[in-house]
Amino acid sequence: MVETTREHNHDREHNHDGGNDGTRHNGERPIIAQPATSNFETASRRERTDFKPFGVRVMRHSITRAFGLWSMSATAVARRLGWFPRVEPYVGYGTGAYSRLICRTVYAPVRRTAGLVMRGIRAAFMVPAAETQVRISIDDIPLRTVQVGDSELFDAVDASREQSSEFAVSDSQGYLDLVAERELTPGKHDVSYIVDGRHPVHSQLYTIPADAKVGIISDIDDTVMVTQVPTLWRAVFNMLFLDPRKRMSVPSMSVFYSKLRELFPDAPFFYLSTSPWNVESSIRHFIEYHGFPEGPLLLRDLDPRPKTFIPTGVQHKLEFVEQLMADFPEMRFILLGDDGQKDPTTYSTIAQRYKGRVIAIGIRQLGPTDMGRSLPQRVTGVVPPSPEIDVPVFYGPNGVNLMNTMMPYLKNLFH
Repeated sequence: MVETTREHNHDREHNHDGGNDGTRHNGERPIIAQPATSNFETASRRERTDFKPFGVRVMRHSITRAFGLWSMSATAVARRLGWFPRVEPYVGYGTGAYSRLICRTVYAPVRRTAGLVMRGIRAAFMVPAAETQVRISIDDIPLRTVQVGDSELFDAVDASREQSSEFAVSDSQGYLDLVAERELTPGKHDVSYIVDGRHPVHSQLYTIPADAKVGIISDIDDTVMVTQVPTLWRAVFNMLFLDPRKRMSVPSMSVFYSKLRELFPDAPFFYLSTSPWNVESSIRHFIEYHGFPEGPLLLRDLDPRPKTFIPTGVQHKLEFVEQLMADFPEMRFILLGDDGQKDPTTYSTIAQRYKGRVIAIGIRQLGPTDMGRSLPQRVTGVVPPSPEIDVPVFYGPNGVNLMNTMMPYLKNLFH
């Protein structure tokens, strides 16, 4: 569910005088989430459950129903234990004219706080608190009106769908994906979320300068963090059971990213991953601990969708890149990924779809340890632009190699 909030001047005056007490004006009712679609949801027959073979359809429908039963049972148990909703806030970003915020309402014990670094197995079994009322403020100024859309999918801003309410309501899986219309100065801003019976929780909002011309979109798994995704059992173990504080960084990749930050000091970093939102806090702490540039995380919801089941990594990345391209129409992007999750072909698709919007592509080459098998010898360095994408692609096994090949090209292009 994507919702858009707009705060008006009279609301500012009212809420600074105590209007943030959770009361409703004029008998207004909360806005409930309604479904919407995206280009990729409607266009891709291959992704839709209805067009899959019979056996696949049965399997997907069974898993979806089982997940729904688990959610109902887990909710009942959580309530018997005396747990009640709290907000798990995630980092957002803004364009100056509007901001994209996301959070999730989940059941938790009385003293459980949000944003904790925890093993993936604990995060995976968060119990969603469906249809929970949440009051949101940016820099202590409450948001007021809400546009209803669809979570997980890109949804363009549309003021015609606005309705007024002092709070928004999370969807059936606890997600609340908001687009807040308010002019903000570039830099970091504070977003607070409040549910009844809990103290406010906070997250950061990165507002990108309107004149920023370069942005960097980076994969996470096996690009900046060693995850070993191509080896399924290792990826599952690392995500669910490994202590997040012991996760390893890809060698010298943080140095490479720091050099990119020096070359493009105003460039925002967007971390795009197929990891679930449940582990957002652990990934965010990893980025900070290992010295990577700060930036919003764009993760995915692993709850099965009725139409498309669980979105593939390619579908997920295309959806969020579509969103970034629309949010920053004047911005050109550097795309960074690895060759273990179809990033080369996904990024080539993006470069073809958005001609002139991609500056360069950097691909980290996974080694035998990452892939779980021996690999043929591969050539590192730069692959010149092809007629299909007209964008140079740089390959290297680590940050130093990519830095030595990409940085001279970028310096020559921009200086």
